[in-house]
Amino acid sequence: MVATPPGKGVPAKYAAFSGIWAGRLDGMYEGKLAVLTISPHGQVTVTYAWGDLADNKPGVADGSGKIVGNTLKLARLPNGADATFIMQPDGTLAATYALAGQTYAGAFARQ
Repeated sequence: MVATPPGKGVPAKYAAFSGIWAGRLDGMYEGKLAVLTISPHGQVTVTYAWGDLADNKPGVADGSGKIVGNTLKLARLPNGADATFIMQPDGTLAATYALAGQTYAGAFARQ
């Protein structure tokens, strides 16, 4: 899995999301986000991988999303989850992952 470096027309605030990120939701559930491409208008293609999460078995899904301001919101993942990542001043992502009525949160760092 390789992230394509953002082109010259991609604003720096969007380009900051490019790359591979990893973290833990609620301190125990592993997740990885690969932001593979970013358009000048904030459209992204991603791959998201998760470990055991409540009753949800580990998996990987390709998807898309959009960056607005400092927030990347993914389109609903195939397992029904909604994921949002907010760029923090320290360069980490504050992640929220909602699935089956539960919401999980954590910090993701660039790998």
